[in-house]
Amino acid sequence: MAAVDAEIIAFDVFGTLVDWRSSIAAALAGVGGRAGLEADWPAVADAWRSRYQPALARVVRGERPFQSLDVLHAEMLEEVIAEHRLQALGNTERRELVRSWHRLAPWPDAVPGLTALRARHILTPLSNGGIGLLTRLAKTAGLPFDCVLSAELAGTYKPDPRVYALVPAYFEVPAGRVLMVACHPADLQAAQRAGLRTAFVPRPREWGPAGAAPPPPAGVDLVAGDMTALAAQL
Repeated sequence: MAAVDAEIIAFDVFGTLVDWRSSIAAALAGVGGRAGLEADWPAVADAWRSRYQPALARVVRGERPFQSLDVLHAEMLEEVIAEHRLQALGNTERRELVRSWHRLAPWPDAVPGLTALRARHILTPLSNGGIGLLTRLAKTAGLPFDCVLSAELAGTYKPDPRVYALVPAYFEVPAGRVLMVACHPADLQAAQRAGLRTAFVPRPREWGPAGAAPPPPAGVDLVAGDMTALAAQL
């Protein structure tokens, strides 16, 4: 693998830095329990997340106008409520669940790894989450970003190349001076097409309790077991 001389490191967030599955399942259990509901809450969390990529893809294809991820999450939640017969959840509880995506727990290595990386690099998320969501998430999870860049700034979602172009444009650096870090191969492949360098960090639990991480995409510049290992490589 080629050496990487990156000034800016951009991170996917959901799954790469934070454990959305456990966090959302816990939020659903808490809110649903208060409403007197019983369900397989991890399965409900997965059902909610399964609608994520199809919803974003419709925006990228121009089939619907851009709206924030909070709006899309609220729409997806309505479908999940109907599917799992959770209509006892009121409007207040539904809003609370949408905001639970602003309060996801980090993977254990995320904060120490990013802290080590920040000593020599500028760190930013490059996520489909909105600026408000990402700012609150970084604060509650303790993620030490230097700034917050979001797909929201491009008015579209990954893998649209306009999202990846945000980082070199805002920092006025060549694309090759930006390292994109993610656990999702498709995210890294899109970043490669935009000229960014790439680092793959496998997150087996991102693919379910019994899941296995996919192999790194072809041409990836770095592979690291976690964020502290990535910091050691750089």
